[in-house]
Amino acid sequence: MADTIIHPSAVVEAGASIGEGCEIGPFCHIGPQVVLGANSRLRSHVVLWGNTIIGDGAQIWPFASLGHAPQHLKYRGEDTRLVIGRNCLVREHVTMNAGTVQGRSETTVGDDCAFFTGSHVAHDCVVGRNVTLINNVMLAGHCTVGEYATIAGGSGIHQFTRVGHHAYVGGLAAVEGDVIPFGMVLGNRAYLSGLNVIGMKRAGFNRDAIRNVRRAYRMLFSDDLTFKENIDEVQTEFPDDPLVQDLLAFIRAGGDRALCFPRHAPPA
Repeated sequence: MADTIIHPSAVVEAGASIGEGCEIGPFCHIGPQVVLGANSRLRSHVVLWGNTIIGDGAQIWPFASLGHAPQHLKYRGEDTRLVIGRNCLVREHVTMNAGTVQGRSETTVGDDCAFFTGSHVAHDCVVGRNVTLINNVMLAGHCTVGEYATIAGGSGIHQFTRVGHHAYVGGLAAVEGDVIPFGMVLGNRAYLSGLNVIGMKRAGFNRDAIRNVRRAYRMLFSDDLTFKENIDEVQTEFPDDPLVQDLLAFIRAGGDRALCFPRHAPPA
């Protein structure tokens, strides 16, 4: 473990794999099945446990707890796991649990994510790359969050809910329904309030791409036809647009939860 620094008060159990260049601060505890990637830094009082794999470059702050048993009443000690990608930021008091055999047997987090203070990722969730969870966000079990999604502080996401890529969930939202890609939802209970246009611009989508998605959104949630008919209309209007087709694919794939819909007709 060249250039790895382990504070004398830290406990690294026999069997743990620690990458080169790591820094493990005071009073950290790393279990025997943990794999910690190179150049990671654990500030202090961090607990990594269970069958947990963490990619290179992790930055983990005090009192984070990663990889412990899922909060699931049917869990009986099965060897399930937590996998976290590269270059993730995990701030104070973040919790992430391993999967369950009733689900995927794995909780998965992509590269370059940021989890701010007190956020929680429950068993069997799939979190894409570049996702941001602000303070005290709660992902219940079996949720899927697409890449570049942002979930603002204090929001709760119901189990089995899908949040599409580049979506935005407003602060204190209670999300019971699936959030379409690029969608923006607000409120308790959450409703679709438009598109995350700012997020799309930040992600580098050009003006034409954004314009097409906005037009597709207005068509999808128009009151003139049924929702199914609106989907068919959008398909006809944008047969070759990759972003619109991705949006339609998300809707057609369905899930365990209904979609979030607007409270009122979408803006012009």
